[in-house]
Amino acid sequence: QVLLRESGGGVVQAGGSLRLSCATSGDTFSNYAMAWFRQAQGKEREFVAAINWNGGTHYADSMKGRFTISRDDAKNTVSLQMDNLQPYDTAVYYCAARWFQIATENHDYMFWGQGTQVTVSS
Repeated sequence: QVLLRESGGGVVQAGGSLRLSCATSGDTFSNYAMAWFRQAQGKEREFVAAINWNGGTHYADSMKGRFTISRDDAKNTVSLQMDNLQPYDTAVYYCAARWFQIATENHDYMFWGQGTQVTVSS
């Protein structure tokens, strides 16, 4: 089992940047694929980006070119660099983990953090 804790959320103006981090503890971090999802108020949780145990990445189309996911196996952390943020990026962002390979559906991930709020003002 792995425990996840997100940090780095906040309020930013449109066009600005934020960097989210997810600290993990418990099981061997390098065995896990890590992902970020987000959920806007009144909407379903959606996939943002994921990174494999070996560093391969996958992004939702609307995030390509603006968001970058990375992992540091020495520090047991995964990060999401978000640039050129827009009001429609406002949501609670969640870190998630599953064994080894990337997936893009909520139900494929076994472990979840509690989320961090990102608010982008216009």
